[in-house]
Amino acid sequence: MVPDVALTRRARKVNRVLAETYPDARCELDFDNPFELLVVTVLSAQTTDRRVNAVRPTLFAAYPDAVAMAGAQREALEQIIGPLGFFRAKTESLLKLSTALVADHDGQVPPSLEELVKLPGVGRKTANVVLGNAVDIPGITVDTHFGRLARRLGWTELNDPVKVEHAVGELFPKRDWTMLSHHLVWHGRRVCHAKKPACGACTVARWCPSYGAGPTDPEVAAALVKTQGPA
Repeated sequence: MVPDVALTRRARKVNRVLAETYPDARCELDFDNPFELLVVTVLSAQTTDRRVNAVRPTLFAAYPDAVAMAGAQREALEQIIGPLGFFRAKTESLLKLSTALVADHDGQVPPSLEELVKLPGVGRKTANVVLGNAVDIPGITVDTHFGRLARRLGWTELNDPVKVEHAVGELFPKRDWTMLSHHLVWHGRRVCHAKKPACGACTVARWCPSYGAGPTDPEVAAALVKTQGPA
């Protein structure tokens, strides 16, 4: 299905303005290589990027690669990632993931969506984060922020993350997918909140059909704006 021309133009305009609004937009998880990004993305479920970043140095000092992590003692790994919550389940996920990397990929992170989603605990969202930010293969990351903004902006009415990914992907050239994901996530974390969006302080309000879902008074809205991602 060919997307509507007016919708495509409006969506691309929004992305350009968000790029100007957030010139430093990037993945807010710290990493040095694809393995680290894969692991910290898995760990980021049900916690904040900042908490994951806090345990990252200790985690990778102890287990710098998949081989080391696959051989980790469960109790030692649990102790490191304990501050993140759900540490037993997350430890199990990391052990299974690193073991699969060693067994099936010689300890390396496969650079393809098809292979990544075959790994234990890795879905399309995680795979696209890794591909877009550590492998330079464009991908759209549909987390809760991205999905919410895509619907508020009128780009899609769909709720299923995979369907949202494909619908939004049709509006943009592939080269824009990774940064588009960052722009929407940053905007969702800082301005377009789930319960009370700061509509009066939104740089893309003029192109948003949901304008008015939150306070439109500039001073009231400005008080809702967060200057950084979640603590």
